[in-house]
Amino acid sequence: MGNRGMEELIPLVNRLQDAFSAIGQTCDLDLPQIAVVGGQSSGKSSVLENFVGRDFLPRGSGIVTRRPLILQLISSTSEHAEFLHCKGKKFTDFNDVRQEIKAETDRVTGTNKGISSIPINLRVYSPNVLNLTLIDLPGITKVPVGDQPPDIEYQIRDMIMQFICRENCLILAVTPANMDLANSDALKLAKDVDPQGHRTIGVITKLDLMDKGTDVRDVLENRLLPLRRGYVGVVNRSQKDIEGKKDISAALAAERRFFKSHPAYRHMADCMGTPYLQRLLNQQLTNHIRDTLPALRSRLQGQLLSLHKEAEEYKCLNPDDPSRKTKALMLIQHFGLDFEKRIEGSGDQVDTVELSGGAKINRIFHERFPFELVKMEFDEKELRREISYAIKNIHGIRTGLFTPDMAFEAIVKKQIVKLKGPCLKCVDMVIQELINTVQQCTNKLESFPKLREETERIVTTHIRELESQAKDQVLLSLEIQLSYINTNHEDFIGFAKEFYPLPMFLNPDLSPLTFSLQVIRKGWLTINNISLIKGGAKEYWFMLTAESLSWFKDDEEKEKKYMLPLDNLKVRDIEKGFMSSKHVFAIFNTEQRNVYKDYRHLELACDTQDEVDSWKASLLRAGVYPEKTTVDGEGSAQAESFSMDPQLERQVETIRNLVDSYMSIVYKSIRDLMPKTIMHLVINNVIKKIKPVKLSFFSCKMQRYYIYYPGLPTSSSVFFPIGQVDGEGSAQAESFSMDPQLERQVETIRNLVDSYMSIVYKSIRDLMPKTIMHLVINNVIKKIKPVKLSFFSCKMQRYVLIHIFYLI
Repeated sequence: MGNRGMEELIPLVNRLQDAFSAIGQTCDLDLPQIAVVGGQSSGKSSVLENFVGRDFLPRGSGIVTRRPLILQLISSTSEHAEFLHCKGKKFTDFNDVRQEIKAETDRVTGTNKGISSIPINLRVYSPNVLNLTLIDLPGITKVPVGDQPPDIEYQIRDMIMQFICRENCLILAVTPANMDLANSDALKLAKDVDPQGHRTIGVITKLDLMDKGTDVRDVLENRLLPLRRGYVGVVNRSQKDIEGKKDISAALAAERRFFKSHPAYRHMADCMGTPYLQRLLNQQLTNHIRDTLPALRSRLQGQLLSLHKEAEEYKCLNPDDPSRKTKALMLIQHFGLDFEKRIEGSGDQVDTVELSGGAKINRIFHERFPFELVKMEFDEKELRREISYAIKNIHGIRTGLFTPDMAFEAIVKKQIVKLKGPCLKCVDMVIQELINTVQQCTNKLESFPKLREETERIVTTHIRELESQAKDQVLLSLEIQLSYINTNHEDFIGFAKEFYPLPMFLNPDLSPLTFSLQVIRKGWLTINNISLIKGGAKEYWFMLTAESLSWFKDDEEKEKKYMLPLDNLKVRDIEKGFMSSKHVFAIFNTEQRNVYKDYRHLELACDTQDEVDSWKASLLRAGVYPEKTTVDGEGSAQAESFSMDPQLERQVETIRNLVDSYMSIVYKSIRDLMPKTIMHLVINNVIKKIKPVKLSFFSCKMQRYYIYYPGLPTSSSVFFPIGQVDGEGSAQAESFSMDPQLERQVETIRNLVDSYMSIVYKSIRDLMPKTIMHLVINNVIKKIKPVKLSFFSCKMQRYVLIHIFYLI
């Protein structure tokens, strides 16, 4: 530390941080820094205030630090603070510093506990500090408060990860001593990005609050959960001390006495406490900057040369140069091609790390949307009560002998209306994924921020316009379903069919045995609640069929651990603990029976939420439905106390079965139509919107070149003379013969075409009468009604009578 050059290293990095914060860019430089990580109420704020010797950080319940605070401590003869966003203003009262942090946080995040990754830069000059720079990050939380989004836990985790995942970032992991170290949120996060513990410095707070007779000597001596840079223990002021305005210098003296007098810590008192921690961090950061500076300098010089070269090109650029427009069109062309590939899955480069836009949309169509539909499971008692009331109200004062059709239609229409929510949510999810895909594709335009901004604006605006059209069409589809209840559908149990489908027991391909043995899904899952008791979570290979869920030791499927029948099982979500990076769901028995040995439920964990959704969709196919939340209220009490006479009960049962049958047809139709509607009105339209921009790039000569080279992706019709269609080509087609392998492929595709077209025919047969009823017949009836009513006005009556008189 005697070297003057070494002392200037931390201020040098401070100037770089200020420069990047001022321009809102990082230049992709991984600056050496120290990030402070810890759970709420772990003592982070007290440690930082002890460094400064002043109370200057906001305090309170819930999330207090809601934006990263870059705290630059600079040794100086005078004492004051400066904010980067308040240039030239010196704060000598540290209460004003606290208020300014609150005001600047609220300016960006609002007053309802929202968070933002935009940092606040605070520089503190004091004779009591050593040169040191720390980044104070939001405390880890699990429960949203105020107007915070439900995923606030994951937002905070993502923000923390943005800093600590960088190789040049040292991690100051703050953990209270009265918490089990194995449950430390800070150490868990640090271990995720620094498994060897090379970049992590452990800080143990609240040593004075431990139970009598207990200590953390093994931790501080670096024997339990060792870190390369070790642990430092500190004693902070208690909440009572803070409220009583206890002086920090007095608190530091009390901390010193604590370590000197404690039998477990007195032998290491010189390596404990806040002053030692500040010296250690100063030394560690200085050495870290020194070690990383050569690579940092080399990278910065490379970027500087690249920027100089690009600036020289712009100096020689003529605004009227046609090549400038060509460059812009080429960039737009690449954007369009990239977007199309991400949606349609074409192209040479396939992402093997995560799902791309098109694959995510496919998952929304075929996993998320069906799952949302099933979540609307009927409340059986409520439904039967509604049916009985509908029957009684339709009969009125009369005693009904037959089951009324109108009761069936009223109940069905009410259930169809409930589909509006899941359908619109499906559109919202697809639109959001499209916008995310657009933003990913425009990343390649980051060197041209104005072009990127305008491209995003145009395409996103178009997507939003299509969103409105798609939602209108979805609502129209539901209106069409409501306009005509097609009880003549061949799948409806109330229809006297001419041709009955082949019963399952006569069709060996659809027999219950074959169906039950069909494997729906295989994959790795972690059993959470059982494995933890035995020393840690463990992965097993799971196999789901229509009848059971089995798990094996590994994917060779030789050693089966257990087979769980699916009877009376349901699935529910489990809140993800911050200690775990996995996402959890649970399977349980609706009859309160144990599902495995002495366990009432089975907690299963996946690496991502997408995997959880996919497994829940697979369980749905096997008949394991999501848990339905019950509401205890007046309606439930009425349903329980409601009783029916035998005749009414039979009628209710009849209509209940008819509703089940018809709604299964509606669900099937909606599940089929939703992807097609969104594809037609949104996704295909977005791709068409982008394509004209690409095509406008090609001049006449380029178009001619494009046509004459069949390797390029264009319509195949431009490669064949017109005369070839009815001549030689047809003759070749007639004499065409196939080898056996090709013949089998043709037969397979022919059967698939038959199968799919039967679905299309059935859908069209069902939709045509409903569409005509909604768009034509019902509209005509509405149009005629006012005419009929107007006939009865006085003037109309006189006009008709006079007209009749003259005719006579």
